[in-house]
This record gives sequence, structure tokens and C-alpha cells, in this order.
Amino acid sequence: MGVTRTWIFPILRIVIFLAIASALVKMAFFSEAASAGDGPEFPTGVISEPEVAVTVGTIQNDVTVQGTIVADPALPVKATLNGDVTKLLVGVGAPVAADTPVMTIRSETPGAVRDDGTMAPAKVVTVTVLAGSPGVLSALPVIVGQTVAVGDAVGQVAPTSFAVSGTLAPDQQYRLLTRPTEAEVTITGSPAPFICTQLTITSALAGADPASDPNGGAPASGATVRCGVPGEVTVFAGLGAELTLAGGVAENVLTVPVTSVEGSSGAGSVYLRLPDGTSESAAVVIGLNDGVNVEIKEGLAEGDLVLQFIPGAPQVGVDMGDGCMSFPDGSVTCGP
Repeated sequence: MGVTRTWIFPILRIVIFLAIASALVKMAFFSEAASAGDGPEFPTGVISEPEVAVTVGTIQNDVTVQGTIVADPALPVKATLNGDVTKLLVGVGAPVAADTPVMTIRSETPGAVRDDGTMAPAKVVTVTVLAGSPGVLSALPVIVGQTVAVGDAVGQVAPTSFAVSGTLAPDQQYRLLTRPTEAEVTITGSPAPFICTQLTITSALAGADPASDPNGGAPASGATVRCGVPGEVTVFAGLGAELTLAGGVAENVLTVPVTSVEGSSGAGSVYLRLPDGTSESAAVVIGLNDGVNVEIKEGLAEGDLVLQFIPGAPQVGVDMGDGCMSFPDGSVTCGP
């Protein structure tokens, strides 16, 4: 018993202490290196491209454009005779109708020499120039006695009507396969929307005179949308407005996200998911586009799997609703 207490127990304590110390040293100095070395040799994650199925749905193709209330441009009052201004009948600021007389112009042509050597009486012609359009006479840049020629702008009439004007981005033009003739307008602070008519979509021509541009010659990155405000609607120049252009509705059609399609109008392509996990490009015919989904007229069948994002596409997020965005790398972010 004395030998056990004197030699065996102390030796066992030393052995146990050394074993514990050895384990601690190994954990402290070798576990991190082993873990770091396992990463490249034994990958633990797989990156996969998200895919979506072709589904049947409805495409409501409404294009929204931010615009501004603008006063219709002034229209010129033009001289209708070569001659001298003899009388001004209205002043600047006066309201006029289309048939309101504005001024008189007199032309005198000397008479011809008769056979007997005498002069025939001079030929005198007097005309009354009308305003030509309703509104307010905003300019009258002539004076009595001034000589004018046919076609000269002798005044300006500012109409009391207004229009809504905005810029249609190039990609939005692709969505308007048929040009609308009216739009729904919502005015900032207005109690209710209204329908504007006589809608036009125009693009600036190279070399055009900026003075002839109803928008004042300001450069635009797209086409100009413009429509008239009904006379019974009270508006003021400078108010902000939102135009909603109806580009058509397609019901019970095949649809895929816009991010799945290369192309914006007519012909396009998607990437089909193959059974072996790879993908290949397939041609499709594109129809209406609501900015989120696009109609597929030909090239796909319901249930076909296509890549949600075109390979190599920029990291542009797609709104999934509820404040969540989906990205081409498969990630999803949610929040404000």
C-alpha cells in the first residue's frame, strides 16, 4: 500500500497531465491549419443557376410616363398682303377668337399708262388680318406704317389650352406595339384622374430647328409623349403629372420573366434547362411585356424550364414582391 501511494499514483497523475497537455497543444496549433487545408480539397457548397417554369398568365401592358402640364405653344398671326399696316385693331393682352380682326393692311399699285399718255388710277387693296385661333394676343411686333410681306408673323396668339408632355424611354417604346390615341392622367394633388386625347409620340429629327419644337428645343433621351387636357379640367402650367398608356392586354398566354429573355420585341431567345443540368439557347417569338413578365408567342410550351437570368447578364434585381429582390447569382434580398 505504501508503494502504491509513493510511486504508482504520482506516476499516473503525470501521465494524465501529459495527455491533457498534448491534446490542448494539438487543438491550439493544428486544428486551424487542418481546417484551412480542407477547404479547397473538399468543397461544401454548390452554385446553381436559378430556373423558372413557363406558365400561363395575363400580361397587362400599361406604360407609365412622368410628365408635366405645359401651356400649348403660341400660334402666329400672319400677314395676308404685301403692304403697309394702316391700323391696329386690338392690343397685346386682349382675348381674341379665331375671327377677331387684328389689323388692316393697305397695298397701293400705281396705275398703268393709257394709250393717250395719261395715268390710270392707282389700284388700292385693303385687307383685314384675323387672329386665326382663339386665345390671348400675346405679341404684336408691328406699328402703323410698317411695311410687311405675305406670310410675315405680325402677331402671336397664346391659346388658353394645356397639354401633358413627358419623355418615353427607348425601352418603353418597345412595349407599345400599337400606338395609343389617349392616356389616363393623374395630376399631383388632383382629386381624380382624367383622360387626355389626341395623344402623339414624336422623336426629334436630326438637324431640326429647335424653335419649331413645342417643348422648347430641350434635348430628350427618348420620344416625346404629348396629349391635350380637356377644357373642363382645371390645370396650371408646371404641375407634375403621370401618364398611363394602355399598350394592350394578353390573357391566357405563355409567360416568363423579362430577365429570362434576350431581346425586347419580336424575335428573342431564352436558355432551356437540359436533363443533364446544362442549358442551351432557344429562339422564341416575343409578344406583350409588362416590365416584369413577357408573353411568349412561339418557341416554348407550358412547364418548360428556362434560366431565370440570361448567362452573363448584369446583376439587375427582379422585384419578387413584399420588398424582396432576386438577383442572377441566385441571391435574394428583402428589406427597405
